[in-house]
Amino acid sequence: MTLRSHDVAPSAAELLTPTPAQLRWQRGGLGVFFHVGVNTFAGKEWSDGTLPPEIFDPTDLDADEWVSMARDLGATYVVLTAKHHDGFCLWPTATTEYSVASSPWKGGKGDVVAEVADACSRHGIQLGLYLSPWDRNARQYEDPAAYDEFYLAQLRELCTNYGELYELWFDGAGSAGREYAWDRIGAVLEELQPQAMVFTMGPATLRWIGNEDGLAADPVQYVTDQADLNNYDDDVVTSAQARYLPPECDVSLRKGWFWQEGEEPKSLPHLLAIHDRSIGLGAGLLLNVPPDRRGRIDPADAARIQELGEALRARFGSPRAGRLEGGDDAVHVDLDGEAVFDHIELAERLEDGQHVRSHRVLLEDGAELAAGGTIGVRRIHRLPEPVRAAALRVELVGDGAVLEAACVHDSTGAPVPDLTGAYRAPTEVPET
Repeated sequence: MTLRSHDVAPSAAELLTPTPAQLRWQRGGLGVFFHVGVNTFAGKEWSDGTLPPEIFDPTDLDADEWVSMARDLGATYVVLTAKHHDGFCLWPTATTEYSVASSPWKGGKGDVVAEVADACSRHGIQLGLYLSPWDRNARQYEDPAAYDEFYLAQLRELCTNYGELYELWFDGAGSAGREYAWDRIGAVLEELQPQAMVFTMGPATLRWIGNEDGLAADPVQYVTDQADLNNYDDDVVTSAQARYLPPECDVSLRKGWFWQEGEEPKSLPHLLAIHDRSIGLGAGLLLNVPPDRRGRIDPADAARIQELGEALRARFGSPRAGRLEGGDDAVHVDLDGEAVFDHIELAERLEDGQHVRSHRVLLEDGAELAAGGTIGVRRIHRLPEPVRAAALRVELVGDGAVLEAACVHDSTGAPVPDLTGAYRAPTEVPET
């Protein structure tokens, strides 16, 4: 764990509880990823830093469309790939010529990061930026000391020029065995963006779930001493002590991360199942929707995202809150009269850390409706069929466990999640 520059070592208790920023991020739940760059125009997932910057030339880039789509889906934040592994920068950086300043887009005067930041401000969405540590274009990369200076300069530009950042995404791909100047990176973040969440590497405050399918598994534990780095090897990062590090599930709407001609979005049942296996298990979800070569959202993708938003609202848009009564290990949930429901949603009190190790939800006559491991920031149980009840009993296992909220949902007629035959992301390194 990298300590903040002016801090003393945190106590063991502090390591096991969330910061206010972590808890805010967890409660937000949903983010939208935007992968766009030279790869978009070359039909690549990864490229080796030699694609000419001249190919980056979107004809109708509309960041307002991207961000308003995220807002309408219910996202709290977006993350833009300001620099992917190829090293091409979506802002006019002073560190390299391999950027939008060398492209024909807007005569070399454009700045994608600024356009997305401005759109986020207009639409009330938080901004996150992805800055790949691995850089296949930078000649300095083979000299770690020189590259550290280069990377710190890029980070400082992004942390200075685009307002408050909600999340900084440090992708671990390509960095196995490489040490970056994480202490200095942490100092820059503490100076310029102390509130920003940090993904997986360095002074991380959240971690990757461990796959690119967007799927968590029960139990989802927030306290850990290690995190996976990427989908292509077994490399992990570890810390000397276990600490509070909630997971983010990332997945693309399509098979690939960058827009590719001929690809189609995942089915609505597949996307709903991803939601239930990420947000519904207490993790965060970052759903990638890649802009196309026009700089717009592909019409098929836009239609699927609209369907997804409508389906989520149909399932969870009219919750019936319960009133909690009772002790620590058994909580009575009064639904204020009979209700028909097919989903149960629970939330654990997390200010003092995660304590629920397992739980059961029962009817008043003792019939079990649902059971599982962790609850965390939210736990959603989809019942096999609707039930009618005026109250529930929630049994908790875990020292210090406290149920903070419970509600039920009636999703009659709404689309149903289904992972049957669903596409899984490859674990082989993409061709360049």
